[in-house]
Amino acid sequence: MSKMNFNGKKETAGKNECQNNEEATNLQQEQENAAEECAQTDIVTEELEELKKKYNELNDSHLRLMAEFDNYRKRTLREKADLIKNGGEAALKNLLPVVDDFERALQNIRNSEDVEAVKEGVELIYSKFMVYLAQQGVKAIEAVGQPFDTEMFEAVATIPAPEPGLKGKILDCVQTGYTLNDRVLRHAKVVVGE
Repeated sequence: MSKMNFNGKKETAGKNECQNNEEATNLQQEQENAAEECAQTDIVTEELEELKKKYNELNDSHLRLMAEFDNYRKRTLREKADLIKNGGEAALKNLLPVVDDFERALQNIRNSEDVEAVKEGVELIYSKFMVYLAQQGVKAIEAVGQPFDTEMFEAVATIPAPEPGLKGKILDCVQTGYTLNDRVLRHAKVVVGE
């Protein structure tokens, strides 16, 4: 049997009271920790919601930008195809008066007995056509008497130079060459002295 005395009861009651206080303190700390965790969870939830909202806005913006770029790319490809298809329209339209002049010349050649008049008409058409080409940036390459340059000329033949100063120079032009805006469009076919 155990002995119990009055002091022992007090000691046991004191221990119980101390344990109850400790449990109450622990319970209070747990409640505070739970409240703090709940507050932190609310903050994290709010931050998560803000991040989701920002993500959705950025994603939407990105998708719209991609769609706009795709539309731009398709539009520029369509415009480029139209330019390639119809780019020569203005050039060809401006050639039609020259064709009209040639048609009139052909009619007059059949009916005319005056060779000089026909010759003069063809020369006028040629002049008109050359003016048109010059307006478009096309120029004839001057060849005879120039030093031979493989960038501008194509040698079709070489012959002995009639004078020593004409060695390496162009003596005759077989086919006229042309440049378009200072770029060779067609090389001149020439005869070079050696």
